[in-house]
Amino acid sequence: QVQLVESGGGLVQAGGSLRLSCAASGRTFRPYTMGWFRQAPGKEREFVTAITWTGGSTYYAGSVKGRFTISRNIAKTTVYLQMNSLKPEDTAVYYCAADPNAGVPTISGNYHYWGQGTQVTVSS
Repeated sequence: QVQLVESGGGLVQAGGSLRLSCAASGRTFRPYTMGWFRQAPGKEREFVTAITWTGGSTYYAGSVKGRFTISRNIAKTTVYLQMNSLKPEDTAVYYCAADPNAGVPTISGNYHYWGQGTQVTVSS
């Protein structure tokens, strides 16, 4: 059983930074892609960013490009999300997800495993 455990959420002022981490544990697991999604109150879950595990190709939503950076530590099976220049509209629960197959990285339905979510709140 694969488990994804997120950490690093919290409250930050607009313009500030946060770094989220997501560690995969359980049986030996080699994802094809790991990604981050977010869901704000009353809104649909939306794609934020993703990274292919082997090649390191990255994908970003337009709303976060240039402000957020995804990276991974292969040895630790951990993915990180560095969030800079945070805005109040970035407030949401952020979810880590893993796709063991070569699905389209921006589509949530392609991800088989999900973390429990971590709250990010950006005050104005």
